[in-house]
Amino acid sequence: MKRNGCLSIVLHAHLPFVRHPEYPDMMEERWLFEAITETYIPLLDVYEKLLADGVHFRITMSLTPPLLNMLADELLMTRYSAHLARLEELSEREVDRTRWQPEFQPTALIYREKFRRIRSVLEYYQGNLVSAFKRFQDAGVLEIITCCATHAFLPLINDFRPAVRAQIEMAVIDYQRHFDCQPNGIWLAECAYSPGDDQILKEFGIKYFFTDTHGILFADPRPAFGVYAPVECPSGVLAFGRDVESSRQVWSSHEGYPGDPVYREFYRDIGYDLEFDYIRPYIHESGHRLNTGIKYHRITSRDGAEKQPYNYQEAMARVAVHAGHFIRSRERQVKLLGETMDRMPIVVSPYDCELFGHWWYEGPEFIHFLLRKTALESSVVELATPSDYIREYPENQKATPSLSSWGHKGYSEFWLDESNAWIYPHIHKASQRMIELADKFPDAAGLPARALNQAARELMLLQASDWAFIMKTGTTVEYAHKRTRDHTFRFTKLYEDIIGDKINEKWLREVERRDNIFPEMDYRIYRS
Repeated sequence: MKRNGCLSIVLHAHLPFVRHPEYPDMMEERWLFEAITETYIPLLDVYEKLLADGVHFRITMSLTPPLLNMLADELLMTRYSAHLARLEELSEREVDRTRWQPEFQPTALIYREKFRRIRSVLEYYQGNLVSAFKRFQDAGVLEIITCCATHAFLPLINDFRPAVRAQIEMAVIDYQRHFDCQPNGIWLAECAYSPGDDQILKEFGIKYFFTDTHGILFADPRPAFGVYAPVECPSGVLAFGRDVESSRQVWSSHEGYPGDPVYREFYRDIGYDLEFDYIRPYIHESGHRLNTGIKYHRITSRDGAEKQPYNYQEAMARVAVHAGHFIRSRERQVKLLGETMDRMPIVVSPYDCELFGHWWYEGPEFIHFLLRKTALESSVVELATPSDYIREYPENQKATPSLSSWGHKGYSEFWLDESNAWIYPHIHKASQRMIELADKFPDAAGLPARALNQAARELMLLQASDWAFIMKTGTTVEYAHKRTRDHTFRFTKLYEDIIGDKINEKWLREVERRDNIFPEMDYRIYRS
């Protein structure tokens, strides 16, 4: 490190575990397929281009255990390849359909080339995207961190500390399975932290985590450098806080870059716009219209005016402008901060990874320009991961972050209100019972051990914060309700069968086939 300050870009890559072998075409599995096509492979492509050009960059990504388990699942990746084949076919048809529409033909050609490139990258890594990300970590340009095992909102299961501990232990075990090393950092789901959680992180070798801004600003004692240096928790684990200014430039619906009129409009998709008979082979088998990812219009304006055709070259030019503006803003920021600090400030800019490419189509190229320009052109800002900063500054102020989360009002309200509060008695009872089972059967083997391991999986899937989030946002609420009911039922039946010594092996085998997350599960992680 040799410049005025550090910029730490953190991309949180997460999707809930959605896998339905019982259905040939499950709409919710497309969440994964869309993210692979629009976000994960485009980012891998960005990293590959930078590495090939000898650009030494540093970026952090959290790849959550549910996402890793889906990316490593043969069934899901086979289905993804078939999904991509349909997109390739559709893009070919679109090139033909738009040949007399000069306002749309160039974009159709871009989509065809994009899907061909996605296929090329997928085949290059032989369908193994986990190994693709590992390659860049091994190359020293990407730091991969973990997350709670199933993205559980830890403060809302805090009364059951073995369940909190199990979420962390399983995350570390799963990370080691995929990456052959120990994770340095963790993204606590929804940035939700309770004082004392860091003690569990330390137990499993985690060196740092993130909180939202107020988690650091309201720490005890108040940090001298705000969020621009980590604080050391009582355990010795370090907490980094989110920088508001850099986040707002990307996230804000009013001020953020993604709302620029030249960028692609997310909500105009040919899955809804084109004639049903033409688009039917590329939407859900039921005939339910879905996003295909092929969109021909730009944002244009916020006042409801008719959307204008999208111009890719114009959008790329604007991405370069926005990336330059972002870097110049960070340069001014760290110069100003450095005047009052005894060390280089670190600006931590965390984002949901899926923003880049899925919601903001040009997002991966923004990351590309940002990393390239900062590494090659800035004499003020240094790209760094939290681990880089800790190595440079191992001594930091001791403080305890406050209970906090991100989301509306910042104190768990988004995940606990009238829309979703009903799920927590079920989560709490199941947590209590899982601890009871682990204590009661410390040396199970054979069929009982299988049932106990599956009970642990069902509990973890029930604890996922995604279901409460979906209920609050009002998107696919029926699906979130069903997943909550299903995992509650499966756990309860397993509990009763184990206690009553009446395990149904045929039924258990079917549940294991459906909810096959964490093949290395050992129910003993729930022992009190």
